Amino acid sequence: MIADGLPPLREVVARHHLQPRKSLGQNFIFDLNLTSRIARAAGTLETGTTIEVGPGPGGLTRSLLAHGAREVIVIERDSRCLNALGEIAALYPKRLQIIAGDALLLDIDELGVSPRRVVANLPYNIGTALLLRWLADASAFESFTLLLQKEVVDRLVAKPRTKDYGRISVVAQWLTECKRLFDVPPRAFVPPPKVISSLVRLKIRPQPLFPAEMRWLERVTKAAFGQRRKMLRQSLRSEIPDPEPLLAECNIRPEARAEELTVEQFCALARALASRRD
Repeated sequence: MIADGLPPLREVVARHHLQPRKSLGQNFIFDLNLTSRIARAAGTLETGTTIEVGPGPGGLTRSLLAHGAREVIVIERDSRCLNALGEIAALYPKRLQIIAGDALLLDIDELGVSPRRVVANLPYNIGTALLLRWLADASAFESFTLLLQKEVVDRLVAKPRTKDYGRISVVAQWLTECKRLFDVPPRAFVPPPKVISSLVRLKIRPQPLFPAEMRWLERVTKAAFGQRRKMLRQSLRSEIPDPEPLLAECNIRPEARAEELTVEQFCALARALASRRD
């Protein structure tokens, strides 16, 4: 438990009338032991900037600061939560910055100083969209420690030849070291969601796993997984009229399907496609 002198979260929520709103995808965590576990999983916080999206009443925010975060920047869309967050900021002078806004509209890669890390319990309805946006500027970050719907984490860590392997698996594993840390049951949230959540840590690689440009990797994975039941000689026709020479150049069978390819093979396809468009 955090001994920061602030009231229990249930009391904070009641005093500020912060009943979670389904429209905002809010599922609050009142257990400060759990938020402390998430903060510890994020690694060293004493340098750079820790960014939290959707702090709500501030349970995880309190844990991040209590565990020594040098600077925490929170982005909160719900104006009802700002006063509660302000009380935390008063307890930690100059260490907590509050931004009222929508994280989908902000360039968080420009906030604070390096090394930047994101630690957050993301709303289910925008979690994937936010992560994909951040991965597009992955070099600006050190890591992402995120509580997401278990099905999303299943896709992030999925291996080839499995049903969960897809576009986000390829891009995430190309740019980061993905590790599922632990699952969180619905009863840990208020209100309880209908699904299990998982904490995942994505540590940014010093260099992408294999040479490729993001835009070409995105195009080739979109084409391949967009028709994942079809053979690549058919599904890649949206990018190139005759994919077979391209596949031969990369030593990939034209009869193969998207889920059979490794990250390395997708990167080879991306390079080969880019060379034909230069």
